[in-house]
Amino acid sequence: MGIFTITINGTDHRFEAESEMPLLWALRDIIGLTGTKYGCGIGQCGACTVHLNGEPIRSCSIPVESANNQKITTIEGLATRESLHQVQEAWIDQDVAQCGYCQAGQIMSAVALLERNPNPSDDDIDSAMTGNYCRCGTYIRIRSAIHSAAKNLSVSDLAKEA
Repeated sequence: MGIFTITINGTDHRFEAESEMPLLWALRDIIGLTGTKYGCGIGQCGACTVHLNGEPIRSCSIPVESANNQKITTIEGLATRESLHQVQEAWIDQDVAQCGYCQAGQIMSAVALLERNPNPSDDDIDSAMTGNYCRCGTYIRIRSAIHSAAKNLSVSDLAKEA
């Protein structure tokens, strides 16, 4: 057991957990943020994607001790009280979700892509989204939503979110 402090969505959380506990379980079971989903448990499907210091990671494969004193952003941290993130808006506008299970991870990967590359090509999108699986097969709509969000995001929006 250890005591960990992690900044999650801008708020410091101090908690006790097993050092090897996957970050996913700390987020869901200890902190209570259930937007990040458990998919495969081995980091292959992308449902558990969150940002660690701005980089997309698979939270089911990262021990909580590796996130100690780090900054985590989850799907709950993208929106503000006033508005959804542009990628979330694009997901709705493009009617991307069917079952919705993978969508938090898909959105987190898309946001990370757009923060690095605000005008991605189809190949850039396909590369960045590799490893995010959608059993419903909405890949064409996912790509369309990312292009739509890219058009709506300004450079200043991306700088504010970083």
